[in-house]
Amino acid sequence: MRKFALALAAAVLALFPATSFGGASIKVVAAENFYADIAQQIGGPEVEVASILNNSNQDPHDFEASPSTARQVADAELVVYSGADYDPWMKSLLAASPSDRRKIIVAANLVHRVSGDNPHIWYDPQTMPAVAAALAAEFSSRNPAHKADYEARLAAFETSLDPMLRKIAEMKRKHAGDAVTATEPVYGYMIDALGYDMRNQSFQLAVMNDTEPSASDLAAFQDDLKNRKVKALIYNNQVTDDMTERLKELAQQADIPIVGVTETLPANMTYQSWMMDELTRLDKALSGPAS
Repeated sequence: MRKFALALAAAVLALFPATSFGGASIKVVAAENFYADIAQQIGGPEVEVASILNNSNQDPHDFEASPSTARQVADAELVVYSGADYDPWMKSLLAASPSDRRKIIVAANLVHRVSGDNPHIWYDPQTMPAVAAALAAEFSSRNPAHKADYEARLAAFETSLDPMLRKIAEMKRKHAGDAVTATEPVYGYMIDALGYDMRNQSFQLAVMNDTEPSASDLAAFQDDLKNRKVKALIYNNQVTDDMTERLKELAQQADIPIVGVTETLPANMTYQSWMMDELTRLDKALSGPAS
């Protein structure tokens, strides 16, 4: 189905070649809505931003490119996507509409992540500052009259991340060495930043790669929950199946807090508020019931 959709998109582009948007705004297309959010924060009124993956209630791995998506990419002056095999369909869309005027920012390249690494790089606190800086540089190159505006917004964005960084440092001290587990490694980079012990990683990799976890990995995960060897279960709300639902039930039966996370930016949130919301809920889960 995905190959058919991409082929259809390419056919549409062949019939209707890419055209310029017109107007003064820099036209940006982001594969994921959190990159679109950063692009808007840095670009301000001088940019027009669209994103492809937007729904935090749907599995992003089920995405299928359509002719309208292909048109967005074809007409963009700047495209931002994650890379490291998270959104491989973007390469096909870009190849279907080659353009000398279009620039591409691949977030994974900025933080030296490659195929085979955990692709959920936006949970690495180093990623978004690098993406924001790359956006500011590209916007300044395209619209030098507003370079000072882009640089000021970049500085404001970097400052706005300070509460998140302070929260990470606080939680690292507060819950040092705590063991947690997860149904998938979506939150892995943030757990690394927090310095916690992430268990059941081979199980998580199997789920992420859409393969069957081994019987021993599943048994170890179940044992961690039944015997309360972990203080929280981090649950990917967008990628679920019968097995992950059963693990969620086991955590509930063992009174282990469940912290839901998402792969795309929830509605009515910024990247900053999204990160702080999940950190705050994890902190509460690890702190236990209020006395």
